[in-house]
Amino acid sequence: MTFVARHALWSDEQTDAAARVRRIVEEKKLEVIRLAFPDQHGILRGKTIIASEAVASLESGCSITTTMLAKDTSHRTVFPVFTSGGGFGMKEMEGAADVLMVADPTTFRVLPWAPATGWVLCDLYFNDGRPVPFATRGLYARVLDELGRRGHDFVAGLEVEFHIFKLDDAHMRPEDAGQPGTPPSVSLLSHGYQYLTEQRFDQMEPVLEILRRDIVALGLPLRSVEVEFGPSQCEFTFAPKKGLEPADNMVLFRSAVKQIARRHGYHATFMCRPKLPNLFASGWHLHQSIVSRTTGENQFMTKEGSEPLSAFGRSYLAGLLDHARAATVFTTPTINGYKRYRSYSLAPDRAIWGRDNRGVMIRVLGGANDAATRLENRVGEPAANPYLYMAAQILSGLDGVDRKLDPGPSADTPYETKAPLLPKSLRDAVSALKDDPFFREKFGAEFIDYYTHIKNAEIDRFLSEVTDWEHREYFEMF
Repeated sequence: MTFVARHALWSDEQTDAAARVRRIVEEKKLEVIRLAFPDQHGILRGKTIIASEAVASLESGCSITTTMLAKDTSHRTVFPVFTSGGGFGMKEMEGAADVLMVADPTTFRVLPWAPATGWVLCDLYFNDGRPVPFATRGLYARVLDELGRRGHDFVAGLEVEFHIFKLDDAHMRPEDAGQPGTPPSVSLLSHGYQYLTEQRFDQMEPVLEILRRDIVALGLPLRSVEVEFGPSQCEFTFAPKKGLEPADNMVLFRSAVKQIARRHGYHATFMCRPKLPNLFASGWHLHQSIVSRTTGENQFMTKEGSEPLSAFGRSYLAGLLDHARAATVFTTPTINGYKRYRSYSLAPDRAIWGRDNRGVMIRVLGGANDAATRLENRVGEPAANPYLYMAAQILSGLDGVDRKLDPGPSADTPYETKAPLLPKSLRDAVSALKDDPFFREKFGAEFIDYYTHIKNAEIDRFLSEVTDWEHREYFEMF
């Protein structure tokens, strides 16, 4: 009996999808398949397997070291993995032991930019069939299951800003290697600030067309390709999808864009605010709604009156606001992302909502009998792990529903309205998470301790660096 069968890991849909994968591999004469899983940062890691071996391993799993889960954003292992419990307090995590990547066959794709290459997303399991508790896709799936038991589905549409540059020097000399290595030198594709002008779009069209073609060929639900406000900045938006799909689409989209761009002599980055002159910060706006699993009806939609949301929608919105500070470590998980929260910009700085106002944190779109009624959370950065971002949204919103919270009035002057301010730094965000017992209960103490340990390791490493600001400030003064 296979690992998948022994532990009943696949649904009927996944079993049928596995049969299709085997057929596609044979028909298209694929030579290799990339098995990938999203790590704690939402970065894809995995192995490339000869196609015949990969197909054979679909139901038995593929081993991968647990140290993948122990790394910060510099890819440094920040847990003492060779001690008892490996720093996790778990026998299964010590000594750089292996876990199994088990493919989700419904995610299988043929990569349009890599010859004869298939790709499939995986989940992580211990050898006894238990899901690895630090695997964020599995965590999000469990949150979706909780929502499903209430008779609902989560629907999310993605609106993602990022930068694309011409790659001038990849800095591949041995002395440029490190953790992390020397970042590439780049030049602009457009000067920016002519927001949504056709001229700026045409300047970037050659690379945008390369990306558009392959993103569509991947089967991602691309809706629009736009030039954004800043130099060399653009935005891709995607049609709303249910459940795991929007989060899976986000990790595949980011990985695909970076790979495709690099193959054509460009550098794409989802870093929020690159340290380059005149650049504008990028955000990731998450459009979300809750629909009935039986009728498909939008639970945020109001049937009558002047209110933009149903009672369910208002309480869900209130839950997002109530847990906004604690959730920020999931929506904005990098030190750099907090450079975006500025007053009188197109980014929020406090936990408020408004009707079609781009200065608030939660923008309410829709109205009576509008099936597209939704909440647009503008707080996230494009580097966020989508599984944690979306899981935190669902849990916060449902808590608001359960407690029948009220979000208060719409904020028409978002940078003057009195409301809890968003954390000013990643350290503030980690503290806010620790001060709110809610996520500790919902995600589990084990996961919260794990995740904050990684974030604190990144913060401590940052604080140990001597910055340009310090050198300018003190080198001559003292």
